[in-house]
Amino acid sequence: MRASYKNPKELASKLRDLVDTHLEGLLGYEELEKTVIAIINANEDRVYKNGFMPTKLAGILGTERVSIINKIAETMK
Repeated sequence: MRASYKNPKELASKLRDLVDTHLEGLLGYEELEKTVIAIINANEDRVYKNGFMPTKLAGILGTERVSIINKIAETMK
């Protein structure tokens, strides 16, 4: 799995696919959490800038996916 993304569209696409796979029941929450945490750690400022997700990234993901990713990010703190 690639963890570091320079292009915001690729990053959003990967996060969207991960959350959708989880919502379809094909990926367990623990595995989703582990993968999202690895992506957040590898892409520090691209996922959260000053504690907030950039609007471009959030717009691509949609509100439901953003809330799931925010919930996972809260467990990191």
